[in-house]
Amino acid sequence: MNEPEFVNEIKTKMSYAISSYKGELARIRTGRASTGLIDAINVEYYGSVSPIIRLASISVPDSRTITITPWDVSSLSAIEKAIQKYDSSLNPSNDGKSISIIIPALTQERRKEIVKQINKLSESIKQEIRNVRRLANEKIKSSEKSKEISEDVSFKIQKKIQELTDSFIKEIDEITKHKEKEISEV
Repeated sequence: MNEPEFVNEIKTKMSYAISSYKGELARIRTGRASTGLIDAINVEYYGSVSPIIRLASISVPDSRTITITPWDVSSLSAIEKAIQKYDSSLNPSNDGKSISIIIPALTQERRKEIVKQINKLSESIKQEIRNVRRLANEKIKSSEKSKEISEDVSFKIQKKIQELTDSFIKEIDEITKHKEKEISEV
């Protein structure tokens, strides 16, 4: 077992979990316009399904508006239908050249629901990181039993992995607090 490679592999897996978490948070509506709200929308156009980003330019002219300007104006209705199908609470407005989505302000009750949703997501990502740690520790112990590594090396690697786990969980907590603060702002 090559210690630096193994630790880097674990770090990469944990980093991927953080990236996934950030992507999920970007899709959560906060009452503030963000292109992340519609990045995951796929549009059926000319018999094929394409991400909306391939069919149009997406901009955020102000904190409450998302503007979608398709490169082919004939795709406007397909994009509008895809947005409505993806999230019925988003109300696209088609002016013949572009689509505007006005993001309504969130109620206090809805803000609390979103914070709960974010905390659940945060816990699931933390669990994912802990599972990466658990599997790594099992592999280390297996290598120790088969005499590939010594007990001291096993302990040292497990300690490094625990430090990685702690730092990634701390990062998740910081990201979560930042998102909660963003949601709480009126």
